[in-house]
Amino acid sequence: MAKVVPLFSGSKGNSYFVGSGGEGVLIDAGRNCKQLEAAMALNGVGMEQVKAIFVTHEHIDHCAAVRVLAKKYGLDVYGSAGTLRALEMSGKLHPQTRTHVIETELAVGDMLVSRINTPHDAAESCCYRVVCRDGKAALIATDMGVMTDGVRMAAAESDFVVLESNHDIDMLKTGPYPYPLKRRILSDRGHLSNEACAAELAELVRGGTLRLMLGHLSEQNNTPSLALRTAVCELERAGLKYNNDFTLDVAPGAATVMSVIF
Repeated sequence: MAKVVPLFSGSKGNSYFVGSGGEGVLIDAGRNCKQLEAAMALNGVGMEQVKAIFVTHEHIDHCAAVRVLAKKYGLDVYGSAGTLRALEMSGKLHPQTRTHVIETELAVGDMLVSRINTPHDAAESCCYRVVCRDGKAALIATDMGVMTDGVRMAAAESDFVVLESNHDIDMLKTGPYPYPLKRRILSDRGHLSNEACAAELAELVRGGTLRLMLGHLSEQNNTPSLALRTAVCELERAGLKYNNDFTLDVAPGAATVMSVIF
């Protein structure tokens, strides 16, 4: 059975394990090595099951442990050319780490991983869709200022989707962040708001993507209950019933026992 384990999600770090049949990949590794190892162990996933690390972009909350994990476990690291170049230039990759550019899609073990570009203030950011050995597909899509047709199509073709629900617009606007940071987050190369995320979900459910998760919530400008309520209200306004027509969870900011079978 295919499953996603949201190890960490949010302002302090992001990482997801996606796999089936005893093997999988890490999408990002944005906490330190010991924290990620502990979160994996807590969820009954051994590091020997990880076949590679796929990095969405070079921001520290997505790559903090990449250098140590890749060296310690001999893991290959995949990403866009721009992301790998940025990681190398900033010293976030060990010189001996094997890196690979993913252009569109490639196979890792029994899995097929596809790259979809995302609009974010990074060198060449992307998100990833993983098709597991049983044909089930999961999309992990965060860190984007606007929803693109490419991400939308990948989501519609997936059985499980993590979609960014980063901030509540009013909380962000009235909060303590400096104006340039607020403007960056709200821009087309920033992050999806609760409202923008919620607006995408009804079409996904109507199209048959019934397992959903909200990811990358801001600690300062959002709360899990607010993000969930915004999404559920929008879905119910479209005539869809929570935990009947669809399931919807919030990815945890701290290590906890949580996995989604899809």
